[in-house]
Amino acid sequence: MVHVGSVLPDGRPHVVPLWFVWLEDAVFVSCRQGSRVWRNVAHDPRVALQFDRGRAWTELAGGLVHGQAETLVPEQPEARRPLSAWFEKYRGALGGYGFTRYAEDVPQPGLLRVRPDRVVAWVHASKGPH
Repeated sequence: MVHVGSVLPDGRPHVVPLWFVWLEDAVFVSCRQGSRVWRNVAHDPRVALQFDRGRAWTELAGGLVHGQAETLVPEQPEARRPLSAWFEKYRGALGGYGFTRYAEDVPQPGLLRVRPDRVVAWVHASKGPH
């Protein structure tokens, strides 16, 4: 899961958790065409992606990616590889759902392609006794 921050038309931030796959050239985030985040990106492509892991304070770590998002629809050739990787990654989470059922239940799926401009990492892990 990644938290996607986009800009609402009035300038306020909009943050939602979405599924993603990170390939060599970009981070690809799934969302529905026409959703609020999709419309935000069409209006202003600036986004921030926040990744985190861990539960206990000493385990918490994460990263923040800033970049410009570009919308992709499944019919575009450049969407094939990230869509295949996305389905492979989330196959277990979809259970027996499968691609056909997903396509039936999620009208107009889309992807946001984010090429990082800036990446910042953080770690709360203990560095030993203080």
